[in-house]
Amino acid sequence: MHGNIYIYNTLSLSKELFKPINKDRVLMYVCGITAYDLSHIGHARAYITFDVIYRYLTKLGYKVIYVRNFTDIDDKIIKKANEENSSVEKISSKYIGEYQKDMNALNVLTPSYEPKATETINEMISLTSGLIEKGNAYESNGDVFFRVNSFEGYGKLSHKNIGELIAGSRIPVNEEKENFLDFALWKKSKENEPSWDSPWGKGRPGWHIECSAMSMKFLGESIDIHGGGSDLIFPHHENEIAQSESYTGKKFVNYWIHNGFVNINSEKMSKSLKNFVTVRDALDKFHPEVLRLFFMFTHYRSFIDFSFEGVESARQSLIRLYQAVNLYGEFKLLINKNGITVKDGNPLAAGSVGALAAENIENYKNDFYNSMNDDFNTAKAISVIFDLVRKTNKIINDSMAQNVIILKDLAFLDDAASFIKESLSGIFGLLNEDPGRFIELNLMNLKAANVKADGGVSIGEEEIKKLIDERNLFRKNKEYASADEIRKTLLEKGIILEDTGFGTTYKITGTK
Repeated sequence: MHGNIYIYNTLSLSKELFKPINKDRVLMYVCGITAYDLSHIGHARAYITFDVIYRYLTKLGYKVIYVRNFTDIDDKIIKKANEENSSVEKISSKYIGEYQKDMNALNVLTPSYEPKATETINEMISLTSGLIEKGNAYESNGDVFFRVNSFEGYGKLSHKNIGELIAGSRIPVNEEKENFLDFALWKKSKENEPSWDSPWGKGRPGWHIECSAMSMKFLGESIDIHGGGSDLIFPHHENEIAQSESYTGKKFVNYWIHNGFVNINSEKMSKSLKNFVTVRDALDKFHPEVLRLFFMFTHYRSFIDFSFEGVESARQSLIRLYQAVNLYGEFKLLINKNGITVKDGNPLAAGSVGALAAENIENYKNDFYNSMNDDFNTAKAISVIFDLVRKTNKIINDSMAQNVIILKDLAFLDDAASFIKESLSGIFGLLNEDPGRFIELNLMNLKAANVKADGGVSIGEEEIKKLIDERNLFRKNKEYASADEIRKTLLEKGIILEDTGFGTTYKITGTK
């Protein structure tokens, strides 16, 4: 373990010390997709967020039992099936398959369990029956509704009170309900809809009861973490709490985690605005690891604006990480071929050098884990990795310039390289490609509209050097935005800049 974890709990609107119900085990449920269409980048953000949390808790030594469901019976699925003259089962199976392709491409790990709603019908009927017996639900003409007024804590997750909800309710009048806010646990079947036998006649489950039933089936009556997008706080998660706690008499979830919304170029994503971006669309343009890194550059609770410029910036950052790994590999190869001399140069005995290096690297490790322990702050944790990359690059470039490396610096490099790989690959799901191949392909794919057919560029060497000098001056004066504009200008002309210990060098797109 690496210190205490603090999680922002939507229920309390504050960061709380994480104490799992069982000391070494974490029970986590995340709402999955409704399988009627291709997944969009809002889904990508949510499931990458909880993938990182899953990976991190596992890395800390917890046994994480992670459940992420599929809603495979719903009004939207039925509507899609009717539009395509297909069946609900075929539509849901198709889009579950497409979703799994997207998640595999994004290197999102498969949870412990991925139940389908239709596989848990018996549990939903049992739960609904229990709520009727307790007086929390009632049957009305084949439908069953949860009686919101029967649950004293309704509104505690969304921080609303029932009076305000009723006054501002947009829920249409339904003569079958006792109250505007009462929600369906079971729906009477309509003609040509999938249905199951129940004590109230043929029908199908309501959306909210599905997650409570699946969570209890695989994780028990009380769990540690329940997650999903911010749009699920009300009414979905609010209703889950009401029905679950009414049924069990126990607290349903200890920590509610919700990720922020995704906009497209500063506008809300919407099919009507024609800015709807599917995961498939994004993967057609960017490497999956670029998308993962893009989302991790922003804290999961914050709003994020999805734009080409933002994702392109993440790609440049990922290339730098791969270049650092590649540089380390080339450097070790030089040492093995005696191209770099290793000297002690250290007052401590050689046997103590590893301990000294480990002590030095410990500062970076502590900063990294402190960042992740602070409500899974991936943005801050990744900045620690980039600080470490800058230090390792400097050690390597300085050593290559002198053809000598001090033993303690070599020990530091080895420990740093191990930590960088362990963190970025194991926790963030990055750096899983061959570094040399990744760099080559990504540099070749950069914008190079001005590259000539003979491999030259439409800009002279003198002008390139002038722009590099201007950029270096901007960097020296900490005018990073202006420096980045020059890098971008040269990039558009097919020139890639590389900052090394020897200064800034350049290469033409696609050359080595």
